[in-house]
Amino acid sequence: MKKFNLQKEIIIISRSELFSAINSTKNFAISIDGKIHYEPFSEKEIYVYQGAVKPETTSSLSMPKPRTLKEILGNSYNIVEDDERILLKAAGAWTQIIAYNLANADYDDTSADGIADFSDSTLEDIGWHATEFNINYRELSEYLEAKCDGILLCVEIEEPYQFTGLGFIRDRKCAHTKLFNYCKEKIAYELKNNPDFNPENLSEDEEEATEFFKLL
Repeated sequence: MKKFNLQKEIIIISRSELFSAINSTKNFAISIDGKIHYEPFSEKEIYVYQGAVKPETTSSLSMPKPRTLKEILGNSYNIVEDDERILLKAAGAWTQIIAYNLANADYDDTSADGIADFSDSTLEDIGWHATEFNINYRELSEYLEAKCDGILLCVEIEEPYQFTGLGFIRDRKCAHTKLFNYCKEKIAYELKNNPDFNPENLSEDEEEATEFFKLL
């Protein structure tokens, strides 16, 4: 998976397309590749901004003061205008970005409690059974990040180290197969070598997990 660290990434947007969206008064979104999208928003995209810009009320007695892009999109964004390009840094808007994307993420690593589950039902079945053999969701997510296609959208700061992120898997079939086989191999090793998982003394849940991974 590709790590998209909002602390470092600069999102490049077409100036004309952005102002067209702003002036349309329609609900629009900006994805991490700098594209403008209109409702209905695709579940396959990852967004750094969503909203509609209402026109300012005018008075016959005074001319409206032009608003800056920062005032329009929000003070959480750092914005530089570069001719026909708008350069956007969005780490400061992380709380809103979580809200835009959480429903479409495969896993949520934004809390101090860590990863609790996978939103994909097949991955969740694998993860649920794997925990019986002390394979936790952190280990599984790190394996997916190393072996599968997708995006890890995050804010990662090196000093002092801080991390918060959302995982988006692009090739679900690949993820299902690889994660299943990874867990199967690890559990097979434990059954053979770990006295705490003697096949003759497994709990009911452990037996169910071995059946799930086709080991018994």
